[in-house]
Amino acid sequence: MAKELGGAPAWKVYGVAAAFTLSIGFSFFGIKQCVPYADTLTILSYRYVAALIGVLVWVAVIKPMGLMPKAEPRRPKIKLYQTAAFYILFMIFQILAMFFATSIEGAIVYAMVPIFAKIIGRLVLGEKSTRLQIFFVVLTVSALIVLIILNAASIELNVTGLVIMTISSIFMACQNVSARYVRGVFQPIEITMAIAVGGSFIFIGASVVRALIRGSLEFLIEPLRHPSFIIWVSFLGIFCILLSAQFMAYMLAHMEIIQSTVFNSASTLISIVAGALILGEPLMWYHYLCGGIILAGVVGMILAPAKAENAGRSLGDDLHRDE
Repeated sequence: MAKELGGAPAWKVYGVAAAFTLSIGFSFFGIKQCVPYADTLTILSYRYVAALIGVLVWVAVIKPMGLMPKAEPRRPKIKLYQTAAFYILFMIFQILAMFFATSIEGAIVYAMVPIFAKIIGRLVLGEKSTRLQIFFVVLTVSALIVLIILNAASIELNVTGLVIMTISSIFMACQNVSARYVRGVFQPIEITMAIAVGGSFIFIGASVVRALIRGSLEFLIEPLRHPSFIIWVSFLGIFCILLSAQFMAYMLAHMEIIQSTVFNSASTLISIVAGALILGEPLMWYHYLCGGIILAGVVGMILAPAKAENAGRSLGDDLHRDE
């Protein structure tokens, strides 16, 4: 295993990757706790409220300490907004897909994100991968899809839902590629802030418009009467949007796209383990088998990083070339 990844200590990058996997894995558990009190859009809106509050507190703390990145007028801000927009579009289409497809169908398509990201990264950035890396990512994705299928009571095919979910997953892959492209020019905290602020305006705005159409704000106020909802939605906003976006941006700044996305696949395994340990959900033989294969794929990706010259182009390279 390399001692450094993208100029940062390898232990630190993989530590952040592990934290990202845990935060996303436990998000499924957190959503289950919120579902009895609110619908999907309401939960998502309050998640972004919590993320926005977290960003404001974060900035208020680190700015006086001089830790905020210095703004450089030459930087094309459109690339930053584009990166955030891909993430927000991913969530919008994910919500739309749930009106047509089941969560099982969605999970299967979402499991393909590493493949989509690999293809887009190769076409757009010229990022190369070794055959060993491709083998491990295909192994991980295949085991994850098999696990999802075996874990499902039934699967009903809905073409409209699959198409929308595929678009959603492609947007997520595009976000990964875009975050990788802007590395070194925009810091992870800047990407996180753009996602939190942009998502807050869009989803809170959508909830308010829906409330006006219905002629009542009661469905927005009712969840706030339950302390459990406030605790869990705050967890989802701060840990599963704010910090996970920060973790992902940091990972993509220091490791290849194909490496970072495979940690996202491992988050599904974390959610299953969390469900078993906390909710008492049963673990079957296929959980252990597929879980072991997924872990083997993640470890394989850690031990088989691509060469530095395979990293593909970045926004910083393009800016220097234009000087």
